[in-house]
Amino acid sequence: MKFFIDTANLQEIREAQDLGVLDGVTTNPSLMAKEGISGDEQVKAHYKAICDSVDNNVSAEVIGTNYESMIEEGEILAQIDNKIVVKIPMIKDGVKAIKYLSNRGIRVNCTLIFTAGQALLAAKAGASYVSPFMGRLDDIASDGVALIQQIVHIYENYGFTTEVLAASIRHTMHLIQCAEVGADVATCPYKVIMGLLNHPLTDKGLAKFLEDHQKAQQAAHVAG
Repeated sequence: MKFFIDTANLQEIREAQDLGVLDGVTTNPSLMAKEGISGDEQVKAHYKAICDSVDNNVSAEVIGTNYESMIEEGEILAQIDNKIVVKIPMIKDGVKAIKYLSNRGIRVNCTLIFTAGQALLAAKAGASYVSPFMGRLDDIASDGVALIQQIVHIYENYGFTTEVLAASIRHTMHLIQCAEVGADVATCPYKVIMGLLNHPLTDKGLAKFLEDHQKAQQAAHVAG
């Protein structure tokens, strides 16, 4: 399972990269705005900085919602760095744009997926990734994990190479559930990745080991 971090914050990205488990980054206009990034040139420069901080797979989202603007933006974004994956929304013109860009060797992440049918269309159009938003489904009392599992099953049935990128992950249990049902990728905030580290028995056990070591050192010093 690949781990992507869902942020535009360079410090978080670099810390996750230093941890040695990061496989990519996803961003969106909201995350860019949160970091105070605005204007075409500033946005492109920030994407380049992100690409320079990781090994691969930086999802950069288009703003346009019609076919012409999406392919124009997609081609511009793809020229920033070969690590860029163009994010295209799941709309009619978006599916057409996915087909156009993927036919030209540009990787695409189809975002805002909420049904298996949408995921099927994106895969047929040639998307490299689909991003089902499981947390947003859970927010309206739908089963986000079940959708991930359904998409994984459909793709396995027909041998699609499109990877299932579980998005809108709220907490560590979401991440574990995605791993259980076979998601190829999970993208989540930095705190969710770090949350996998934590367990009180780990902390307690380490404290006990260090305490016993210190006692043994003191006893050896007295005996000597």
